[in-house]
Amino acid sequence: MKPQEKPIHMDAKKGDIAPLVLLPGDPLRAKYIAENFLDDAKLVTSVRNMYGYTGYYKGKRVTVMSSGMGIASAGIYVFELFYYYGVEKIIRIGTCGAVSPDLKLLDVVLADSAYSETDFGLQFCNKKDKIIEASKNLNEDILRTSNELHMKINTGMINTTSVFGPYGDSFETYKRINNPNIIAEEMEGYAVFLLAKEFKKDASVILTIVDSPYDKNVVSIEDRQASLNNMIKLSLDSIIK
Repeated sequence: MKPQEKPIHMDAKKGDIAPLVLLPGDPLRAKYIAENFLDDAKLVTSVRNMYGYTGYYKGKRVTVMSSGMGIASAGIYVFELFYYYGVEKIIRIGTCGAVSPDLKLLDVVLADSAYSETDFGLQFCNKKDKIIEASKNLNEDILRTSNELHMKINTGMINTTSVFGPYGDSFETYKRINNPNIIAEEMEGYAVFLLAKEFKKDASVILTIVDSPYDKNVVSIEDRQASLNNMIKLSLDSIIK
């Protein structure tokens, strides 16, 4: 079935969305990025209070679009960005939980692939693949940029879950999956990667570790914001390359 002529969840005009998009989950984080990192930022869509802003970063036009939480919500916005607005690159930025004990709170993770037990791929395009890879070229740009910024970055597979990790039985989940390559978990990345591959576009996922079953410390608001700012700068500097 062919989608309808206009998007349902975004009301931006065709030229309002830049070809380069940062995709945080939280609408207020999109607002924060637009106000603190972009020049001449303008709100271009706000359907259901899912904010999208377009402005300039170091002279390059960039859109910051919120995606909501979960694979279904992220899938909607990534689809509309690629299909209706002709976006070329998307970097999802967000938070995640550690799966590997080697990862510490506030570490930054670059996903080289996403594993998922969901049926998102099956329902969208009859794909049964449990693992989808990130865009190699965009990931390489991010790694180069992290070196330029002297930022430590951890690369590995993420698990895109349908249940928020701390509310489920994660240890039993990973016993069943038995995939030692998974280092962190979140709820959107698989959809971002799959849709990028289907549309032959570029997509990456950069995440900050904010909880871990191996560490009971609570990250302060100040430390969390400083870490997120570093991740935002890394993403913006990478996407404009």
